[in-house]
Amino acid sequence: MADQEYSDAIALLKAGHRKVEELFEQFENASGSGARQKLAHRICVELKIHTAIEEEIFYPAFEGKIEEDLLREAYVEHDGAKVLINDIEAGGPDDDYYDAKVKVLSEEIKHHVHEEEMPSEGMFAQCRKAGDVDLVALRDAMLARKEELMAQAEAEGLPPAQPRALNVATA
Repeated sequence: MADQEYSDAIALLKAGHRKVEELFEQFENASGSGARQKLAHRICVELKIHTAIEEEIFYPAFEGKIEEDLLREAYVEHDGAKVLINDIEAGGPDDDYYDAKVKVLSEEIKHHVHEEEMPSEGMFAQCRKAGDVDLVALRDAMLARKEELMAQAEAEGLPPAQPRALNVATA
């Protein structure tokens, strides 16, 4: 696993961002409810896995090393996405607001990605400046967890996304 195509943890996360952006674009251009639902499900699975590896491994590695407000906002942004993800997965393309929910999720993710990837002051820039975190070891831990979650998604599916920062009732 150490010889991965991703140079470090940040490169892995950026690759995840690009993949989800591509899936959102495919959703926008898809026709037919079956194709749209399949793409929406893929988006939701990708985002569940991405948020899990960020929240379980990446963000904790930088607590106390980067601006606390950035980390807190990232958790809240994830929670907003998780609420939409769970709602999208509970519904279907014939629901009145299905496409609107996917669109708003796309917009929320674009904002979140911008906050993380912004040059010089974004989260990733601050993480690189922190300097005392081994981003390659972090990548390896994140890849291992990602593989576990992908196997779970294939075998039995992932459970609903669990918000951490918002007080939301989950069914």
